[in-house]
Amino acid sequence: MKSTPSSPLPLWLAVILTLAMVIFVRESAVIICQWAGIEKAANIVGLVAMFFILMTWRLLKGLPSWLTQASNTLLVDSGFAFLPVSAGAGLLLFALGDELWGVMLTMIISTLIPLWGLAILANRWLNHDTSNDHTTVNEHKGQP
Repeated sequence: MKSTPSSPLPLWLAVILTLAMVIFVRESAVIICQWAGIEKAANIVGLVAMFFILMTWRLLKGLPSWLTQASNTLLVDSGFAFLPVSAGAGLLLFALGDELWGVMLTMIISTLIPLWGLAILANRWLNHDTSNDHTTVNEHKGQP
């Protein structure tokens, strides 16, 4: 793997170049998928194409620092990454009609029950009293 070359690009230009690259790859995937007759697969085709482009670029030349800096700026708290998924899920939820409340209830229950169980396990783990546990690693291994 090659080292990351540095470039003195300002952040605003790096962000614009990164967004242009993402838009170009995505729109190219849309055109290719329309030509192939699988319009619905454009997003995943663009995602896979971007992955292979970036991996090839990284292995052959090394990713430039402006690309890393711009992607870190765009992906703060991963909000930008989940925006299309959230927007699509929101649109689909309101298209459910009468089934909306059942789906919402299922999503809430299927989220809250695992979170509740995880909270109980985390509470037990964090409140574990180490003074009662006198065994050592060697005793578990069967060594004196």
